[in-house]
Amino acid sequence: MGTVYRGLEPLRRRVAAVLTTSYRALHPANSRPRSEPLMRMAIVISQALRGRDHPNVAVCLNKLATLLYETNRLAEAEPLVRRALAINEASYGSEHPIVATDLSHLGRLLQETNRLSAAEPFMRRALAIWETSCGPDQPNVANGLNNLALLLQETNRLTEAEPLLRRALTIRETNYRPDHPKVADALLNFARLLSETNRLTEAEAMMRRALDIWDTSYGPHHPNIATGLNNLALLLRATNRHLEGEPLVRRALAIDEANYGPNHPRVATNLNNLAVLLRATNRRSEAEPLMWRALDIREASFGPLHPKVAMSLNNLATLLHETHRLAEAEPFMRRALAIQEASYGPDHPNVAILLNNLASLFQETNRVSEAEPLIRRALAIRYRSYGSSHPATASGLANLGLLLVDLDRLRDAEALSRRAIKIWMDGETPNDPGRGKAHLALGTVESRRGNRSVAKEHLELALRLLSQESDNYARTITAAEKELAALE
Repeated sequence: MGTVYRGLEPLRRRVAAVLTTSYRALHPANSRPRSEPLMRMAIVISQALRGRDHPNVAVCLNKLATLLYETNRLAEAEPLVRRALAINEASYGSEHPIVATDLSHLGRLLQETNRLSAAEPFMRRALAIWETSCGPDQPNVANGLNNLALLLQETNRLTEAEPLLRRALTIRETNYRPDHPKVADALLNFARLLSETNRLTEAEAMMRRALDIWDTSYGPHHPNIATGLNNLALLLRATNRHLEGEPLVRRALAIDEANYGPNHPRVATNLNNLAVLLRATNRRSEAEPLMWRALDIREASFGPLHPKVAMSLNNLATLLHETHRLAEAEPFMRRALAIQEASYGPDHPNVAILLNNLASLFQETNRVSEAEPLIRRALAIRYRSYGSSHPATASGLANLGLLLVDLDRLRDAEALSRRAIKIWMDGETPNDPGRGKAHLALGTVESRRGNRSVAKEHLELALRLLSQESDNYARTITAAEKELAALE
């Protein structure tokens, strides 16, 4: 038996060489098509040398699965990850750190393919193994905390996610130097949560620090730079700094197209973000083809029922709505809403966005009675998700206030609009354009009561605020202008 093994030694060395070459080829700057045959060859050789159920085969399977994951061939990657997990559980036992890594990989793949409830137990089990085997303050534990927290964010459990992200950042800052890329990863993840919970100043500082670290560590053309640029651009958009955000998104798009090719989901994300910025700055004709291209990429990548497809459908429907193609917009909105409800359940903030958009279309097509329950449901979701002091809640209050004005329920409209204004004035974005909706409602209420000077003050303020994003609020601006003209 020893003689046979020594005779296979050159084959063993070949496996090692193939794995090394393939791993290096995984870097986005290199050619993935050339690395895939090498990885498949490594699996064949390793199986011939060691047998189908040897841990070395699991290593090869995981390497190929990683490449397939990076090139968005998730259905091909999943059976490889599951087989590697089975091999390693049989080889090392169910509580080994290598098994935890496989569990984490499988959980992330399930999350990416929108099987969120299936993903969570794998992530929790991986984290528990790492904490037991490595101790509570080791880098693997930080990885597990980050992965679980991101899943919790996606399922709108922000209060559960935050302490996990804080702990992950602390672990990484303790184990690595302050300018290590792993610290940057944790900073960005935490910054996203801060942004989602309206702590924008803290979030921006963390995002910029993460970008600086990645730029120093990887250079200006790495995919992590594109990720950071996109997230910073979204934050700048949230604080009405669209012109600062646009060059960041264009740079991110160029980086990801160079690294992944023109049809990768990351490219679709960049196209979507750029289109949203173009639409917000009144360049709809430039935005529309980008939205269609992003939708095509996502449907081809994820299938027709994925939340990212719903996001593209919603963005395209909003643009069609704004360009008065209401009959085209409505089926897209309904399809997007159905996907999000099926994906996240009926009480997720993404569902609230789509409910509001569909209600707005109903209002414009004179179906106000159909619109009201949708707006009330959206507001209830935002209360439960964000609390009573978040700008998203203020926006929901303002939307309901405007609808109640149309229904001539002026007292209720006034109360809701004043609550919305107070939330914005007490928060970090007092000049948010959305606040203009509340002032439009108040101006209309005062006009109908005969208080012309007070009405004029509210309506002029509404126009100033709404004009910051004239493209997003074109219909609301028209309504404000009409009310103001009636006072002359």
